[in-house]
Amino acid sequence: MPKAHLTAAYIAALKCPPGKTKVEAFDTMIPGFTFERRASGHGTYYLRYPIAGRQKQLKICCEKDASIAQVRKKAQQLRSEVTLGGDPSATKAKAKATPVFGDIAANHIGYAKLHLKSYEDVESTYRVHISPKWGRVRVDEITRQAVAQWLAEKRASGLSLATVEKLRVTMGRAYELAAQENTPGCDKNPTRGLPRKPLNNARDRFLTEAEATRLKAAAAESNNPQLKHIVGLLLLTGVRMRELLDSRWENVDIERRQLFIPTSKTGRSRHVPLATSALAIIAELPRFNNCPYVVPNPETLKPFVSLKNGWKVAIKAAKLPGLRIHDLRHSAASFMAAAGVDIFTIGKVLGHASYQSTQRYSHLAQDTLLKAVEAGAAKHAGNG
Repeated sequence: MPKAHLTAAYIAALKCPPGKTKVEAFDTMIPGFTFERRASGHGTYYLRYPIAGRQKQLKICCEKDASIAQVRKKAQQLRSEVTLGGDPSATKAKAKATPVFGDIAANHIGYAKLHLKSYEDVESTYRVHISPKWGRVRVDEITRQAVAQWLAEKRASGLSLATVEKLRVTMGRAYELAAQENTPGCDKNPTRGLPRKPLNNARDRFLTEAEATRLKAAAAESNNPQLKHIVGLLLLTGVRMRELLDSRWENVDIERRQLFIPTSKTGRSRHVPLATSALAIIAELPRFNNCPYVVPNPETLKPFVSLKNGWKVAIKAAKLPGLRIHDLRHSAASFMAAAGVDIFTIGKVLGHASYQSTQRYSHLAQDTLLKAVEAGAAKHAGNG
């Protein structure tokens, strides 16, 4: 086998002898650096090196894919790795087995479809925000610093802190699931240890009695004939919108005066008590043949997908700009607190998984207690 300083001129002149399938030339400068010319004329660069008493060969590239200067530089890097105790072939095999982020994102979406009711939110988070940036990047090449910079850019683009945090959590969850399956390259999660600003997501908007009256009147004039019933029941029960829209008649117990919620955001079922006024609304609800839902879309006889259009018109007519449907849940809690109901009971009615979730209403209960103290003081002063 010839030995020579592998240059562009030498490589170009090297031909496979007649009757042979290939000829190899070894570089005199870089140990193990080899060029192979096939009878077909095809040329390939390799690095040969010993590992644990065995001779290994690693393909660097084909002759046409890079200049000799580029190949020599790569060969020297690989040789240095060997000298320092590494195994370039094993490194390459691991890299080949390491997926791109889009692969573990798809795994996360598949997991969400099986275990989460809101898997569409996970899918859209990847599709809109995460995958365009990271989908084709190998998972072990995504660094903590790069993710931190990307999240900062997302925040600067106008996304809320809560949305940016959702991006971090979603991306991190993909790594966690992949690590559980021993996916190569996912042993280090680049979203861990990132500095995070404290979130204050509790946007509390509570309707007054007068505002609630205006809203109910506007809903009664809506082109959506079910909106007045939906608004009324949300204000009287404190259930989440989706819980009400998905409710079935089989879960309404008039005799026990309760609505059974089989599944909820917390994953727990619960029974929601129905006040007399709520029962009155339920008694007025239109019934549709072969329709199991309590407040269905009259046109499809299925639960409403969205109430956005009717809601926008109603809050404009009621002069309540920015009011969200979810604020009716807060308002139901505030009405209970104003009536003297304790925080623990309010949490039970709303189906909160923890006491902390109900704490946002503590100041309303305090206001009620303060009124009681003031009334007592005024009575005492009058007697004095």
